[in-house]
Amino acid sequence: MTKYLFVYHAPMTPADATPPDPEQMQAVMQAWNDWGAKVGDRLVDFGTPLDHGVQVTPDGTSPSTREVAGYSLIEADSMDEALGFAKDHPHLDMPGGCTIEIHEALPIPGM
Repeated sequence: MTKYLFVYHAPMTPADATPPDPEQMQAVMQAWNDWGAKVGDRLVDFGTPLDHGVQVTPDGTSPSTREVAGYSLIEADSMDEALGFAKDHPHLDMPGGCTIEIHEALPIPGM
């Protein structure tokens, strides 16, 4: 089975977003937990929200220019199956045009 990294993009970082009221937060977390239950034991790492990204280059550092809001790591038999897990993901229902980027984790030769 192959690992796939889900990278969650949002128009703003979680820290910049207006905090939801407790009922909204409960509904959002329930949707995420329902998604996690659907993926089941293929969910390797549920992930976490991300913030304060720093881009590192040979010339130094600067704030990240990508709106990376979080990640999850799953296992799937194919990219098509991974895309199926993303199809009804709750992140896509969040305001502002949130998206998910999926990357296949390739094996490292000799490791």
